[in-house]
Amino acid sequence: MNETQVCVVGNVATQPVFRELVAGASARFRLAVTARYLDREKGVWTDGHTNFFTVWANRQLAANVAASLTVGDPVLVQGRLKIRTETRDGQSRTSADIDAATIGHDLARGTAVFRRTGRSPDPGAGPGAAHEQGPEPDWSTPVPTSPSPSPSLSVPASEEAPASEEAPIPVAAGS
Repeated sequence: MNETQVCVVGNVATQPVFRELVAGASARFRLAVTARYLDREKGVWTDGHTNFFTVWANRQLAANVAASLTVGDPVLVQGRLKIRTETRDGQSRTSADIDAATIGHDLARGTAVFRRTGRSPDPGAGPGAAHEQGPEPDWSTPVPTSPSPSPSLSVPASEEAPASEEAPIPVAAGS
């Protein structure tokens, strides 16, 4: 219950490695996170210490990571932080892993094009669990078919509010 949730912003440091395992798909990559600070004496931004995290993604997230990320991509990773300590040849090593829940490109540093992937049904959900995805809704602003000769304040008939079929609510005087 008391897991450490983190949101980390950094760059993909290694090409994601994708594996199809018995338990499901898994992907991992290294994430470099470098602190930047303003050196007031020189008046320039300077790179600070770089931390490296191993990011683990599972199931559909793993497949999407393998298809979407390359070395150098700026990303945001949100998930559970896990610190591991292991001893090899008498030396103790500590590493920080992130079990990712979500991963996305950092749109403050570039653009991305999003494409939905088909969802596979949850094997434990039973029959009828897969929902058919319909077409994406058209959220774009319609382009006028012909420019109006002069600006007007009238609303086209197609955009007028429909007339209410309910009777108006009487308002008592003095209330």
